[in-house]
Amino acid sequence: QVQPVESGGGLVQAGGSLKLACVVPRRTSSNNGMGWFRQAPGKEREFVATINWRGGSSIYADSVKDRFTISRDNAKNTMYLQMNGLKPEDTAIYYCAVGRGPTGSTTAGAYQYWGQGTQVTVSS
Repeated sequence: QVQPVESGGGLVQAGGSLKLACVVPRRTSSNNGMGWFRQAPGKEREFVATINWRGGSSIYADSVKDRFTISRDNAKNTMYLQMNGLKPEDTAIYYCAVGRGPTGSTTAGAYQYWGQGTQVTVSS
């Protein structure tokens, strides 16, 4: 299957941490940029972070910069999102996406494969 699969979501208190993972087949992820997006209830999907296929370049949304870290381990066909200092406004379904080329993108339309999402809920 070509669909990425997210994991690692859960319920945490404000100020806590979570680490999300996204696993995809190598034929899908090889030489492709990847990204994380999120969607809160009643709101449109928004960009969170992206990383190129080599893992040496990344871009973050201003709302998560200095709190979240995106990384990837191509040997494991896995992308990660380390989330620290979580805030209630981070509550959303987080989606993994695989791009069409080696460069990451902040635009949802640049991605060709999407996971089904993992729920992150930050309380208090």
